Amino acid sequence: MNPEVTRNLGGTGPALRVLIVEDEPLTAESHYEYVRHTPGFEPVGTAGTAAEALRAVAGLRKTGRPVDLILLDVNLPDATGLDVARRLRGAGENVDLLAVTAHRDVDTVRAASALGVVGYVIKPFLREDLVRRLEAYRDYRQALDATGTIDQVNLDRAMTALRSPGQSTTTPKGLAPDTLQRVQEVLAGGEWLSATELAARAGMSRVTARRYLEHLAERHLAQRRPRHGTVGRPEMEYGRPTA
Repeated sequence: MNPEVTRNLGGTGPALRVLIVEDEPLTAESHYEYVRHTPGFEPVGTAGTAAEALRAVAGLRKTGRPVDLILLDVNLPDATGLDVARRLRGAGENVDLLAVTAHRDVDTVRAASALGVVGYVIKPFLREDLVRRLEAYRDYRQALDATGTIDQVNLDRAMTALRSPGQSTTTPKGLAPDTLQRVQEVLAGGEWLSATELAARAGMSRVTARRYLEHLAERHLAQRRPRHGTVGRPEMEYGRPTA
C-alpha cells in the first residue's frame, strides 16, 4: 500500500472507493468520517499534498482496487488541485473528481469543469451539503453502471443526479415507473409538447400526462414553458431537460 495514504480500509464490495485530498489534518479527518458514514462509499485514505495524492492513486491502482472518486481540495502546499487533475488526466487516470474548495471565481470553476470535475462544494459547508453531493454522485454512477450501453432517458437521469443533489431520482408514491419512463421516452424525441399532445402519443389521459410532466419539471427532468400564440390562458408545453 502506498505509504502516503494515511488510512486505508480493507474489504471488498460494490462500495465506491474515495480518496480524500486535503492538507488540513482535522478537515481531512472530518471528510473521511463523512464519507465513511455515507452508504455506498468506502474511504480508502487521505493525502495532504499533490504528490501524495498522485502516488496514492497510482499505488491503489496497482493493487487492483483503484480509486473511484477523489475529494480534491484546490489549495495544496505543493500544487493546486487543478494541477493534480491535469496530471491525472495526462496519466490516463479516469478517476472522478469532486472539488472541495473556498475558491468562488468563475475561471477556477470553468477550469475544473474542463478537467472533468463532476461536482463542486464551496467551503465552508455543512456535513449535509457534502453528503448530498456524494449521494448524487452515487446515483449518477448507478445509472451509468447499470448497463453496458445507455439510452437518452437514462442518460438524462444520470446527468440530473449530478445537477440536482439531494433530489430523489426514485418514483414517488402514486406514480408508476413504467408510465414515467414512457413519458420521458416521448420527451426524449426532442419536441416541445403540451400535455394533450403527449397524452395522445403515450396513450394516456391528459390529466395523467400533465401529472407526470409536472413531476418531471419539478425535479428538473423536463423543461416547462408557456406556449405563446394560443387564445386565452397560455398553455404549458414540455421538453427534454437541457444537457
